[in-house]
Amino acid sequence: MDLYALLGVSRAASAVEIERAYRRLARRYHPGVNPGDRVAQQMYEHIGHAYSVLVDPERRQQYDRVGQVTAAPDEATVFFEGFDFSAPAEGPVAATFSELFADVFRQAAHQATNPSRGVSLEATLRLSFEDAVRGGSFPLSIVRQDRCASCGGDGRVARPPVVCPTCAGRGANRWVRGHMVFTRACDGCGGSGRLVTEACRPCGGVGVQGRSEVVTVPVPPGVGSGARMAVPGRGHAGAGGGQPGDLYVMVDVAEHPHFRRVGRDLHLTLPVAIHEAVLGARVDVPTLDGPVRLRIPPGTASGQRLRLRGRGVPPVAGVAAEAGDLIVELQIVLPPVRDERSRELLREFGRLNDTDVRAGLFR
Repeated sequence: MDLYALLGVSRAASAVEIERAYRRLARRYHPGVNPGDRVAQQMYEHIGHAYSVLVDPERRQQYDRVGQVTAAPDEATVFFEGFDFSAPAEGPVAATFSELFADVFRQAAHQATNPSRGVSLEATLRLSFEDAVRGGSFPLSIVRQDRCASCGGDGRVARPPVVCPTCAGRGANRWVRGHMVFTRACDGCGGSGRLVTEACRPCGGVGVQGRSEVVTVPVPPGVGSGARMAVPGRGHAGAGGGQPGDLYVMVDVAEHPHFRRVGRDLHLTLPVAIHEAVLGARVDVPTLDGPVRLRIPPGTASGQRLRLRGRGVPPVAGVAAEAGDLIVELQIVLPPVRDERSRELLREFGRLNDTDVRAGLFR
């Protein structure tokens, strides 16, 4: 059945022409005007459907394109009951025909009843310097909105049938706009006149509940402070049984008392005694995997850097990159002189090595 032909308008008809045609036909075929006439009642319903499609720009475009239209979600069937001239049509109850049907056929887009994806959740994972370098799986305690176990996320549970208090068991609600009287199926009971479900008490009818849980977060080796990682499906639960959001984890790495990181390299300041720097030595150097032996060449100056290859940040699995290095900066430390014999040896050392270490500094 062509909806345009049903209303008696052309395909190029404006919204105003469609409203005018519907108003004329609705009065003609209204069940109150044609009591007991089933043909008139069916015609009245077809006219209402045609109007609800053609008055909506998106549904009208879909109908023009494919010749049919899907039903709008949560659309209530509205019936024009006639006119009531006993009540005033002034002030807030007065409305134009366009305003009236903008209210009548507005889709009920309620997030609480339609499935929707849950909101993402953000949390901070605090790691020690060593854990961040090595990587691994770490527990993170979060509080999230999860699907209610009592109602399965629907927000409603079954109950013994009772008369719907909203419509008093009639299954429909009646209201007036101006002098026009309308009825439509009751939203509370869906038109049945009886309530067979009620709001879930544990979740208050919203379908979700807050709860604490521990999530295991996989961390790649060498993650830096400020890195952001996603854990799919660990955000807040979706409304109406919708898919949950994701969990986004921000990494906060603690500082190390001795090491500092530059890229994939680790830097360490190593104190050495003056005789070790002058004569050379082999000393133990701390690394994240335990101490290793380092050779200090004779005559090493303070501030000189030595490199231990592969002792820095390890490579990430599956990434074409080598492990970083450990850069050791030597810092000569003078031991305390506690006796006269040590002072005499230092004076003798100065007489034998009388090089001016400040030569050329003030030229």
